[in-house]
Amino acid sequence: MGKIHETAAAALDGLLFDGMVIAAGGFGLCGIPERLIAAIRDAGVRDLTIVSNNAGVDGFGLGVLLASRQVKKMISSYVGENKEFERQYLSGELELEFAPQGTLAERMRAGGAGIPGFYTKTGVGTKIAEGKEHKDFGGETYILEHGIVADLAIVHAWRADRFGNLVFRKTARNFNPNAATCGKVTVAEVEELVDHLEPDGVHTPSVYVHRMIAGGAFEKRIEQRTVRERAA
Repeated sequence: MGKIHETAAAALDGLLFDGMVIAAGGFGLCGIPERLIAAIRDAGVRDLTIVSNNAGVDGFGLGVLLASRQVKKMISSYVGENKEFERQYLSGELELEFAPQGTLAERMRAGGAGIPGFYTKTGVGTKIAEGKEHKDFGGETYILEHGIVADLAIVHAWRADRFGNLVFRKTARNFNPNAATCGKVTVAEVEELVDHLEPDGVHTPSVYVHRMIAGGAFEKRIEQRTVRERAA
């Protein structure tokens, strides 16, 4: 099968180029492809368009690509945890296309399913709808959103078999499956490689997955660490 590679750099070899579109899975800092992001930073490719629910935090996740000035544009739904993102956007150094969270997930899913566009009520009457086609269905107004097809998708899975069937854990399942389908090439970093997965438990079939890296250390930071004192 030849899908398993020793390192993130090896898994991305020959796939990266300046100006490409990359779809990145994860929700906040949960289930982000942290090792693949670091390898993209080390490769030095520039003028990237990143499609992701969020922009990481300063110094971690997609934040490392912002810090190295490799990102030209973000297509995201939540960007509130990254000061460098804020600085670049307000200074005009970074382009931003906001997409409501459900719309962004559906744009990825649609692109992966070969659906070029769909209509939704979400965003009608707001800045999100400006410049987009409007159409009425059943007396309600909808706006046209376009499916996303990325040059590369990078995802983080909990488990996988050697064929590339993927299972995501809990919150990491929010965006990773949709991102995995919308890439022309999809690379997955996997926490555990197993000999067998129950077919009914597979979240992303192997047909979507082209390359993988398995095992290794994952930092898995907590975005907002909140604690309370233990009761006496």
